[in-house]
Amino acid sequence: MPQTAPFSRFERMIAWRYLRAKRAEGGVSVMTWISLIGITLAVFALIATLAVRAGFRAEFVDTILGANAHVTVYSTGQADAFGNLVKGFPDYEERSAALSAVPGVTRAAPLIRGQVMVSSQGATNGAEVYGLTEADLKSIPRVGLGADAFGDIERFEEGVAIGSVLARDLGVTVGDRVRVISPDGVKTAFGSSPRVNAYEVVYIFTAGRYDIDKTRLYMPFAEAQSYFNREGMADEFEVMVDRPDDIDRFAGPLLQAGGDTAILWTWRDSSGAFLRALDVEDNIMFVILSILVLIATMNIISGLIMLVKNKGRDIGILRTIGLTEGSVLRIFFMCGAFTGIVGTVFGVVLGCLFALYIDPVFSAINYLAGGGVWDPSIRGIYALPAKLQWADVLSAVSLSLGLSFIVTIFPARRAARMNPVEALRYE
Repeated sequence: MPQTAPFSRFERMIAWRYLRAKRAEGGVSVMTWISLIGITLAVFALIATLAVRAGFRAEFVDTILGANAHVTVYSTGQADAFGNLVKGFPDYEERSAALSAVPGVTRAAPLIRGQVMVSSQGATNGAEVYGLTEADLKSIPRVGLGADAFGDIERFEEGVAIGSVLARDLGVTVGDRVRVISPDGVKTAFGSSPRVNAYEVVYIFTAGRYDIDKTRLYMPFAEAQSYFNREGMADEFEVMVDRPDDIDRFAGPLLQAGGDTAILWTWRDSSGAFLRALDVEDNIMFVILSILVLIATMNIISGLIMLVKNKGRDIGILRTIGLTEGSVLRIFFMCGAFTGIVGTVFGVVLGCLFALYIDPVFSAINYLAGGGVWDPSIRGIYALPAKLQWADVLSAVSLSLGLSFIVTIFPARRAARMNPVEALRYE
């Protein structure tokens, strides 16, 4: 008997007839719908989770690189004429030029840094002062020119720039004055007394990281030197590079340019533990959601087993008139694979729509929950981000289709190996 081509027209016709058969005709349309909905929801959950995971990681790294130095160059210190250890860089202009000359470095800014208390109208908050020049402030991506901010950055030398959350906590806006208090201030014969200076707020920025917007205060470099008794010195250097992901390759040249007392602290050093924790969480979530997809595809087995049982008489007749085991296997394989393919397609569409329109979706969830679903003080960023990556979509599709095809083989093989005599014995 001549062999028919695999997945021929009549095989597809029989498979489609079985799929749309009513329950009274021996079909299992209800089980088919349950399997389809389960796979759709599982693929949707997988793609949505992968998109949120990628978006959160990208937003977190972007806020780190957008408002913080890629590399901070510190000094271990050197002894002065009296044998006291003095930390910092007295030759900061020369060191800044040397660091800027390193290939790949886009900015090397001398910096004064200190901890202070900031008060206004009875409200007090802790803050971290960054003393730098107006040009260096403008070049910080999420703080300077082009950032989400208001005020006049051109007047930076006349006052200070503060984060939006710090401004909100203090109840100040552009044009108001704040008092900056440092415990290590004016040096007298009896020791140091607190230093209290008043400054006008000329610029308020939103860097996108709650902890930065709540504690960061920028002060003109020369004023910071005077305020912290660091005349003629720089505490450290903020170094920006063109390829932050390859930060390790800059270590050697930057150490050489920073001098014998220089030590480095990169953005990976400060956030590496958190990023590694994200990697572990990503892997665990993928495994858990893969199990969810597997459970959803297992419904295909139960549906096909019921279909094979109900269609035993048809299988016996088809085998009697000459249908091969391979044809029977392919017919029932298409019944199960069709459910997996359609469920995967619907899941991909829903997952992609969720990732693309996450802002209105999350706003609706927040509204229905009465607000407060997302606390930026805990999560560090202001909104739930999502980043749709085709590699994530492809991995979800491959996983769903692969599992759907694999689990379909077993009941389809059982149908193909059914003995036609046994199938027709009681008919």
